[in-house]
Amino acid sequence: MSRSARASAAAIPPEEAESASASASGSSAERSLRLLALLANEGRALTLAELAAQLGLPKGTAHRICTQLLSTGFLARDVDERSFTVGPALRRLAFDTLNHGVVRGLRHEVLSALVREVGETCNLTTLDGAQVLYLDRVEAQWPLRLTLDVGSHVPLHCTASGKLFLALMPAKARDAFIDGLPLERMTPNSITSADALRAECEAIAKQGHSRDNEEFIAGLVAVAVPVRDAAGAVRAALAVHAPTARMSMDDALQRIDALKAAAQKMTGLL
Repeated sequence: MSRSARASAAAIPPEEAESASASASGSSAERSLRLLALLANEGRALTLAELAAQLGLPKGTAHRICTQLLSTGFLARDVDERSFTVGPALRRLAFDTLNHGVVRGLRHEVLSALVREVGETCNLTTLDGAQVLYLDRVEAQWPLRLTLDVGSHVPLHCTASGKLFLALMPAKARDAFIDGLPLERMTPNSITSADALRAECEAIAKQGHSRDNEEFIAGLVAVAVPVRDAAGAVRAALAVHAPTARMSMDDALQRIDALKAAAQKMTGLL
């Protein structure tokens, strides 16, 4: 360092140097948050070039941010390793945020009231990568019931909530999801053909609700409706399920109106 540079550095008061450092750090943090928000809003993987262009950043800067976020788990590589998607740490943050404090309690009360009305177990789920994530659940007081803990994951292609999320995606995103799903046969009723799943999704999109007709677990049926935010985007799903010994599919469909009413109440609690 030259004598003049050392003199200039020495002339900067410690509090100003600290402020400049905080400003630089804040700018980096702000860019990282903007990048994560962009990916979350797009709902698909983006390449480095797309991220840089949409954020107005040099590719070198975007690459540095992505490298940092990859190392902390907030970003992940997509199947195409040139593209980036949201990582497990960001999903965990979203999950914890959705289940935080007073709002979580209010959502849980809506779910509890729904269970009292329909008489069967109901759950609130969201899309987590290529799976369904259980955000909340209220059990009906029956000796015969399926228990899935909050935080559990279930497949997209053979559950009422999963097929609903697929059906209400933009067609291009839906096709990409379906092409990447394993479509495992969970029961004799599971859909294992991509074409059949696409046809099912088109029907669900038209009717506004979905069903699981013993596709995930033999002897269990379910129906689900979307929960939309104030802007109309699908953020979650409300579902009711029960053993066929107690609730037929026709019985489940009769509970759709109650599910829709509860989903409307959830809109202001997202």
